[in-house]
Order: sequence, then C-alpha cells, then structure tokens
Amino acid sequence: MNFRGSIKLNPPGFQIAPMVDIALFLLFFFLLQWKFSQTETEVDVKVPKASEGKESRRSSGEIILNIKSDGTIVMNRRSLDMDSLQESLQKISALYPDQTVLLRGDEKTDYRFIVGVLDACRRANIWNVAFATSRKE
Repeated sequence: MNFRGSIKLNPPGFQIAPMVDIALFLLFFFLLQWKFSQTETEVDVKVPKASEGKESRRSSGEIILNIKSDGTIVMNRRSLDMDSLQESLQKISALYPDQTVLLRGDEKTDYRFIVGVLDACRRANIWNVAFATSRKE
C-alpha cells in the first residue's frame, strides 16, 4: 500500500532579488572605476607617444604629477609651485618611503620643467619615478 500521495515538485522560479543585487554591484563598481580613471586625464595634458615600452600596473596610492605645457604642476587637481610641491613630496616621503610618482608631462612642455620636478622628487628622497606615455596608433 502506498499512503504517500504523489508530491508535485514545483520547479524553482527565477530569483530576481540576487540578480538585482549583482547588477547594482557591477554598476557601482564600474562607476567607481570610471571616476578614478578620470582623475588622471582631467588635466589638459597630452602625453607623448612611444612605440616601445610596456604597460605597467598602476599601484594603489601612487602620486600623479601633471606638468602642463606652460610649466604648471598639478597634483590632485591643485596647481602647485615648486616650493609647495617640494613640501608636499617631503611630507609624503616621510610617511611612505617607497612612494611611487607618475609624471605626466605634456608633449610641448620644456624639458627644464620636467627636470625641476625630478629634482624636487630627488630632494624629497623619492626614487620610484615613472613617466607616462601613450601608445602609437
């Protein structure tokens, strides 16, 4: 004798709540990534093109120094003169001895402005300096 009735199993339905969570998480992630990538390119600096070179991984917390064609130095969307730059770099170097600095010099910038920033980095004991270039098309 079979006292059990036939149990009908309902097929699981589509779960919308986890899908909405994942979609919102991805949207939030891509918006943050877009915002952080904009900080480097907001300044009107057109870096020179290089045919050789490899793409390096950007480290978290690296300092990006933009040097415009007129010699203006921009760090964190603030224009700095050499004394302010030197003071900022020394404070950062005291806190983080292996700090990375990325120089984004405009292709029309005089070399003396680049050398001035390199001297400021050296006086602040910052040795990890990289130059940004763009790829040739």
